[in-house]
Amino acid sequence: MRIIDLSTPVDAGVWEPDPVVHEVLSPAEGARHMADGMRENWGVDFDPAQLPDGELLSLDTLTLTTHTGTHVDAPSHYGTRADYRPGAPRHIDAMPLDWFVRPGMVLDLTDAPVGAVDAGRLRSAFDRAGREPDPLDIVMLRTGADRLAGTPAYFTDFTGLDGSATRLLLDLGVRVIGTDAFSLDAPFGHMIEKFHESGDRSVLWPAHFAGREREYCQIERLANLDALPAPTGFTVSCLPVRIVGAGAGWARAVALVDE
Repeated sequence: MRIIDLSTPVDAGVWEPDPVVHEVLSPAEGARHMADGMRENWGVDFDPAQLPDGELLSLDTLTLTTHTGTHVDAPSHYGTRADYRPGAPRHIDAMPLDWFVRPGMVLDLTDAPVGAVDAGRLRSAFDRAGREPDPLDIVMLRTGADRLAGTPAYFTDFTGLDGSATRLLLDLGVRVIGTDAFSLDAPFGHMIEKFHESGDRSVLWPAHFAGREREYCQIERLANLDALPAPTGFTVSCLPVRIVGAGAGWARAVALVDE
């Protein structure tokens, strides 16, 4: 079996609208940190100089949002309303794990302009892929936006889904929709321009707001979808980190291809 990495890295060295802060304690600093913690928390004295080279373990501390790098959006990310169930929408730690290890399908949208595609455009992509998605397939949109990752243009120049396209996938039983772009919706500027032109609120974040009506998750900021050997015939694993009460969780998304 071949494993294809579909994830973008968390990298404090590249541009993000919410910058990543990555602080590193060296192994020597980690030894002193450990000794201080043992003394303060448990009353145990230990001289880190007794360790080989005075070193123990390095320690990384990151400050970032759950929407940095490849991540899975939970239903609670879309708002406090859940028309499909009593009570509030579920957080990422409460989602069923079997949603996130499923047969995958990649749809080629690389020829679509900046903005959002509709249901008709998705049906054309189904035809090129050879079939419609089956229920619970993980459907991923290859827009080519990942080539801009790490630059400001990554957050403004991509293709998303409109409301009709999102509803089409949900009608077919898809519960996890992924994209190699920053967002499953069109870029902010594009949506707001359309709203100012028409006054139609339905053009504002329709893919996300569809999650208030029906429960589903998004995988945003995928990468390397062009490395998949075919539109179907592989398994996707995108298990999200179990963060209690969170609207999203980071994921190391991969495709598993039998050979």
